[in-house]
Amino acid sequence: MLPIISPSKLFSVLGALALATAVHAEDPVTPPIPGVAAGGVVIELIKDGFKGTEGPIGYSDGSLLFTETQANKILRIAPDNSVSTFLENSNGANGLAINASGEIIAVQTLKPQVGIVYPFDKQKTFVENFEGTPFQRPNDVVLDKSGGIFFTDSGTRPTKEIPNPPASHPGVFYITPTGQLKRLANDIERPNGIQLSKDEKVLYVANTLGEHILAYDIGADGSLTNKRNFAKLDGWKNEDNVWSSGADGLAIDDVDRLYVASNSGVEVFTDKGEALGVIPLPKKPQNLAFAGADKKTLYAVGRGAAYKIPLLAQGFKGRAK
Repeated sequence: MLPIISPSKLFSVLGALALATAVHAEDPVTPPIPGVAAGGVVIELIKDGFKGTEGPIGYSDGSLLFTETQANKILRIAPDNSVSTFLENSNGANGLAINASGEIIAVQTLKPQVGIVYPFDKQKTFVENFEGTPFQRPNDVVLDKSGGIFFTDSGTRPTKEIPNPPASHPGVFYITPTGQLKRLANDIERPNGIQLSKDEKVLYVANTLGEHILAYDIGADGSLTNKRNFAKLDGWKNEDNVWSSGADGLAIDDVDRLYVASNSGVEVFTDKGEALGVIPLPKKPQNLAFAGADKKTLYAVGRGAAYKIPLLAQGFKGRAK
């Protein structure tokens, strides 16, 4: 015999189910990706309305730093999600890196250059041009264990404000530990995010206008060889008669999986370039980084918003990003 449920109790149960369904429908959640993400974990919006969101990097105190490019600031997200200004007047800092001395190195866009922006008494410009040609849009940066600096310059591109910009000079560059500047590649349409494998034998570069993440083998002197299509992106689509993957920031975890901010969200690949899944977000991510004491939280920033994604995977602890 089935138990009899009173109308009031039935309505209460149905109401609770409806509320749970509504909450679930409103909150983005992670899809199940083996070893990476448990299904159904809520993706938390920390804040929306920032003026440009780029350059996230895990900081030594467990917080996350990122750049508010249009506001000319570096911001800090504490573990409790509170947001504060870490550095004013960042010279339009975009991508960030942290060296062995704890100094913050930034690729900078107001006066295009690469150098130390924090602490104040250590501020220094490393490079601001290549063979006399000024940089145009320094975009992202990653440091190797020897202190060498890999960075991208995405060049100029037409906008509504500047429909006919100066000739573009996009490229991938390397500053050796002794300060010598080398251009490693100048055949990528729009180089964007840049990242190293754990053993620093492979360099990944995101080509925003391309369908694939690119990979190169790295020589002992920092030179690049064996350019190849590493991973095919799900975000490849046509918008305004322009094909683009939207490929932007890159991050790796402790087993060398690669995480890519793209038009589809956060795309995840094995160290062999095999697609594992996509974590969709309400707004297109522009860059991402693992942070927190255990580096099991992936932060994604983009289109003025910042998100916090609890994962099963752990970020690589061998460098800040």
